Amino acid sequence: MSKSIEIRPITKKDNAETAAMIRYVLIEQNAPKTGTAYEDKALDDLFEHYNRSRAQYFVLTENDTIIGSAGIDAIEDGSDVCELQKMYFHPKARGRGLGKKMMRKCLEFAKSRAYKSCYIETLPGMKAAQKLYLKTGFEYIDHRMGNTGHYSCTVWMLKKLD
Repeated sequence: MSKSIEIRPITKKDNAETAAMIRYVLIEQNAPKTGTAYEDKALDDLFEHYNRSRAQYFVLTENDTIIGSAGIDAIEDGSDVCELQKMYFHPKARGRGLGKKMMRKCLEFAKSRAYKSCYIETLPGMKAAQKLYLKTGFEYIDHRMGNTGHYSCTVWMLKKLD
């Protein structure tokens, strides 16, 4: 059976499945539940949270099952810096180049909304994610940007958008 893979904007009906996938990945990665996306109020209402002109959340589906997701939003209102947010992939999505495709989709959206830079914060143990970010042109920075509430995420990176 051939597999149908799609990256598309989240819909309201995707909220519960996406939140469950993200929480599963965080637990699987031994991430803290506090100070991470695990406890974000927006996690259960991603469609509503990202339903604005300069924000978008995407889901990666395989045969209509959500196996990955990521979003773009301003770090603060009116900012020309966006953040790549809540980028998580189920283990069955990893190692297939799908993270690179999702990153491209998110960065294209960011550029189309006139953002000048993209910020990421992640956990120190998420080395595979950091490797992808570096390959995509992100560089480590020595400070947090914005007020995400993700105090457990102590690795910060920034990419200039051309």
